[in-house]
Amino acid sequence: MNEYEKIIKEKGLPSVGQTVRSKKYGTSWRIMEKKEIWRNIDADSKSGDFRMVPCIYLMFWKVEEGVPPGVGRMMGFEYTLYDNTFELNWGIVKN
Repeated sequence: MNEYEKIIKEKGLPSVGQTVRSKKYGTSWRIMEKKEIWRNIDADSKSGDFRMVPCIYLMFWKVEEGVPPGVGRMMGFEYTLYDNTFELNWGIVKN
């Protein structure tokens, strides 16, 4: 299993097309894009070299009645093995 698959599995990230609900606002969002990218993290304290870690980028589209997919509010977030922000902020909606 590569690092990206490990992030998806351990963090329970949704697939493209799945709907998630904001725990804070109760709004529904659909996952429109998922891609593997690298994220800059703090520089190494000894050498000063910048470091990068693999992460998964998810693009969210706000589901609104009467609005076609991809039109309207969109936002994206990066998720790594070292954070738990998806679990804290989102719940996957079971269809």
